[in-house]
Amino acid sequence: MQLEVGAIVEGKVTGITKFGVFVDLGEGKSGMVHISEVSTTYVKEITDFIKMGETVKVKILNIGEDGKIGLSIKRAMDPKPQHQQGGSPRRRSGPSTYTWQPKPKSNEALSFEDMMAKFKQASDEKMNDLKRSVDAKRGSGPRRGSK
Repeated sequence: MQLEVGAIVEGKVTGITKFGVFVDLGEGKSGMVHISEVSTTYVKEITDFIKMGETVKVKILNIGEDGKIGLSIKRAMDPKPQHQQGGSPRRRSGPSTYTWQPKPKSNEALSFEDMMAKFKQASDEKMNDLKRSVDAKRGSGPRRGSK
């Protein structure tokens, strides 16, 4: 089989390092998948996505003059989300359709009048606490001018 740039082939994982995965392509040829080409999501630990001996589909990205072959797993995937590609039950593809939305605030469901009433109640409570605090300070301790 002739290997050429752009071809999608299958290979067996023969080595895993912290920077990539080595794949045996057969006929004495092997290539490397850089950690950035393992998945469409962030990869911190390659072993969370691939394990030794697993058969993976890879796309040939480049073939150097020195014979080194650059591979990609994520570019060999179908455009559809593939949660179990390669048969590995440990592979994760991450949240594919999650959209961040701000947490709803408790005041969003209240009318303007309800919000004003809530504000007035909290304000009145704070004023009463402040008055009690000031009255307590005036009533405690020795009085001036008395023995």
